[in-house]
Amino acid sequence: MAAWLLAAVFSLSLCAQSAWAAPAASAERTVIPLGKAVGIKLFAAGVLVVGLADGDTPARTCGLRQGDIITAMDGTAIDSTEQVQSLLAEAAGQETTLTVRRGSSTLALSACARPGAGGAWQLGAWIRDSMAGIGTLTYYDPTTGQYGALGHGITDVDTAQLMPLASGSIMETTVKAVKKGRKGDPGELKGDFSVQRDVGTVTVNSDGGIFGTVADGEFLSGGTPVPVATAQQVKTGRATILATISGSDTAEYQVEIVRLYGADEPTRNMLLRITDPRLLSATGGIVQGMSGSPILQNGRIVGAVTHVLLNDPTRGYGIFIGNMLDMAG
Repeated sequence: MAAWLLAAVFSLSLCAQSAWAAPAASAERTVIPLGKAVGIKLFAAGVLVVGLADGDTPARTCGLRQGDIITAMDGTAIDSTEQVQSLLAEAAGQETTLTVRRGSSTLALSACARPGAGGAWQLGAWIRDSMAGIGTLTYYDPTTGQYGALGHGITDVDTAQLMPLASGSIMETTVKAVKKGRKGDPGELKGDFSVQRDVGTVTVNSDGGIFGTVADGEFLSGGTPVPVATAQQVKTGRATILATISGSDTAEYQVEIVRLYGADEPTRNMLLRITDPRLLSATGGIVQGMSGSPILQNGRIVGAVTHVLLNDPTRGYGIFIGNMLDMAG
């Protein structure tokens, strides 16, 4: 659960015993658990329709719907809201063909924009082309340079759909303040990354998190690889999470895995309870921006924090690390 602005190694080994050599076996996969807060920005592949104006508008007349993605206008690929405004102005009310992605289908809709109160040509739809916020890096694979974060996808706040990704980046940031979570009012990590530097790319936005490559090796220097747990190796009971709730200092906090839901559910695999007095005092539990905080148990990385329960901020959900890695693309 990120706070949005509107938070593989395989090897073979041989063992000899007496005069016989055991069959080669692949070593456990290891990654470096992180818990580091980062700024995240995404740019959409097209523009997302987040709402429609009331009344008899060009958008409603042509059949445009909330959640549609406009990818082109009269054959010109779209990558920003400003470009949409410019092309509508060029058409000056003439019929425009919108190429629209709706689920797995691609549609061609014809619309004639109308002048608004300020003179600008309008369809009568609210559109969005980017999002930005703060989240937490879950793991880093130094062999490939790839990372995973959040444990859930970045969705549009209005449509709840995954943001269609054209490009994105992660940025170095520090946590400036914490809004403490309370029953019915989720807390939030706050940080300003607008003047900081990009340290990596975002290439995948999936239900299991965002994934990409770290471009700046110094940003994630250090850290010790740990084995990746299978779903069967995760147990109820004591565990820890890594999180950054102040500045750029990452700390380890005590939690309890209260319940396991199994690996069949792709993203909500376990129920967590924060037990560490330091974290409870500082944040009230799980807050927006902590999604992606890695969960560790018995020397392994077992998953990542994903959501908080609104009626109890001391509890939240987590995803198995195996499910997260499967969605890395």
